[in-house]
Amino acid sequence: MAATRLPERDYGGRAMIKLGIFFGGKSGEHEVSLMSVGSVIRAIDREKYQPVLIGITKQGKWLLYDGTVEAIEDGSWEEIAQQAVEAHPEKYEIIMYGDSPLALRNRIDFALPILHGPYGEDGTIQGLFEIMDIPYAGCGVLSSAVAMDKIVARDTFASAGLAQPKYIPTNREEIQREGSALMERVEKELGYPAFVKPANMGSSVGLSKVKNRRELAAALELALRYDRRIIIEEGIDCREIETAALGNYSAEFGAIGEIISANEEFYDYDSKYKEGNQTKLCIPASLTPGQEKEVLKMAQIAYQAIDGTGLARIDFLMDKHTGKFYINEINTMPGFTKYSMFPLLWQETGMTYAQLIERIVELGYERYYAKNRRQTGNQ
Repeated sequence: MAATRLPERDYGGRAMIKLGIFFGGKSGEHEVSLMSVGSVIRAIDREKYQPVLIGITKQGKWLLYDGTVEAIEDGSWEEIAQQAVEAHPEKYEIIMYGDSPLALRNRIDFALPILHGPYGEDGTIQGLFEIMDIPYAGCGVLSSAVAMDKIVARDTFASAGLAQPKYIPTNREEIQREGSALMERVEKELGYPAFVKPANMGSSVGLSKVKNRRELAAALELALRYDRRIIIEEGIDCREIETAALGNYSAEFGAIGEIISANEEFYDYDSKYKEGNQTKLCIPASLTPGQEKEVLKMAQIAYQAIDGTGLARIDFLMDKHTGKFYINEINTMPGFTKYSMFPLLWQETGMTYAQLIERIVELGYERYYAKNRRQTGNQ
């Protein structure tokens, strides 16, 4: 991989980058972010990066935090950070705009948003970084928004010619207006089992597998707690296959893995994150060379279809009976927990966790500099 030269900053005699690490967030995946960021903080190279930790509460308040990683993981960081800013606002207050030393733009050189779901992975915080002229990791505004919304993503994949499960998009208003007719349409076009998902959520939050109309009604009610836009997908008896992408616009890929969920029905939240669960991560996945080639080809098409940059995890379904692959989704800020596939798929290639983070930062700077050259006319 070609390395991008990172900017040199001098803090206490060391060339370092003030790495703003954002965690928490307003979404239903707040707790997943706390688990992810703990792994990231432990892995970063302290000779290259000066971590600046910024937690976002479920209410959306931004707090500068300089306590232990363990307090982040158990959730007690918020009280610690709140007490710190109340006692010493001259040090801990965050000002969003302006030239003050407390302004976000002056506190950090680069943003690493370890945020999952709405308000962190959907283009909103990416837009904020763009406005403030702060380089950041991962996909940009458009690709983040497209990948986050499962309905828009499915329409984008269809335009790119990628095979995917049949699906029906709907929303709160249609469900309230045409509930029975919608259920009849699901039964006619998709059948059972089917999956009901909030369009803008991840980590299986609000996801249900349904086998009859009664379960479908309950699943729609659950999904509507998280989003007004809902997607209903046909159930496929499948293997769950994933790969990891790194790159700007055209990606390189890590190993291909398979998830064998502890929950025989589907890969739910507990199967992903509950301590002691029996979910198995098989890396590399047991696939033929031809199947691996097909997965990677589809992954590249999907990544380019959303105009992906930086990093992503790309998920597939493989029909157990026909062997056919279907694109499932792209996750533009995948989990970094000790259970997460994304870092493990790169570790299989020989890349350490610290090297992975450094590469993600390099790609963020690469995209930032390329954009600035275009805007100033310096090609």
